[in-house]
Amino acid sequence: MSTQATTGYDLRRRAGLPVLAWPALDGLGAEAVVTTREEGVSAGVYATLNLSFSVGDRPGNVVENRRRAAAAAGAGLSDLVFATQVHGAAVRVVTSADRGRGAAAPGGVGAADALVTTDPGTVLAVLVADCVPIVLYDPRARVLACVHAGWRGTVARVTGAAVAAMGTLGARPGDVLAGIGPAIGPDRYQVGAEVAGAARDALGPFVRPDGTGAWLFDLWAANRFVLREAGVPDRNIHLAGVPTGPEPGLFFSDRTARPCGRFAALARLLPSDGSAG
Repeated sequence: MSTQATTGYDLRRRAGLPVLAWPALDGLGAEAVVTTREEGVSAGVYATLNLSFSVGDRPGNVVENRRRAAAAAGAGLSDLVFATQVHGAAVRVVTSADRGRGAAAPGGVGAADALVTTDPGTVLAVLVADCVPIVLYDPRARVLACVHAGWRGTVARVTGAAVAAMGTLGARPGDVLAGIGPAIGPDRYQVGAEVAGAARDALGPFVRPDGTGAWLFDLWAANRFVLREAGVPDRNIHLAGVPTGPEPGLFFSDRTARPCGRFAALARLLPSDGSAG
């Protein structure tokens, strides 16, 4: 089975924040970035750009950090849309009516691990700290998605579910571009026999023994496989193979430190006239 992907990303500054982006998505009518842990206002274990309300950080700091992250995506805090991430395969289609839900306080549009939109300006947001953030975009149909894929979501094929949901809005898998973001690396993601068995049964050979009685799970390769299975061509899959952790990495890692902050993948459609918004 083919799980190859194009490796390509760069680090940029947007509104004063360092962010990761995929050059393959440039100039196609969408903005997609992954925040780092830098240039925020949080302190201690949340230093500095923590974007989650659920890890014990001060809410006011999270709101300010989210405002900065939104600006890096060319938007405002009230344009962000969050879901309650539950490590499953549920997908929510969101519209302009959902803008701001979960942005300035806990909550959002309900339980989901993937968000899809055709609305220019609505900023899709997923939070991660070892799980895989994935941006999906069909530039022909102008359908956009953000996905949060931990091991449970990966095994449940949440990324494939997002591609299918995009299809209901006119996207075609062969036209979908995928940006796979920073996550725990395949040499560090140690899992037990139960998780390894679930992954092997659902997906195939993306786990390997590490010599200690545990297993190593390659989330990047598994999600590439799910995308290919859903009809996304290998040439359209772009991997930012930057591992989270160990300290002092650019990205929060829950496996490295608990509690810790969360970083985010943020994506929005640009207006069809090509203006910034």
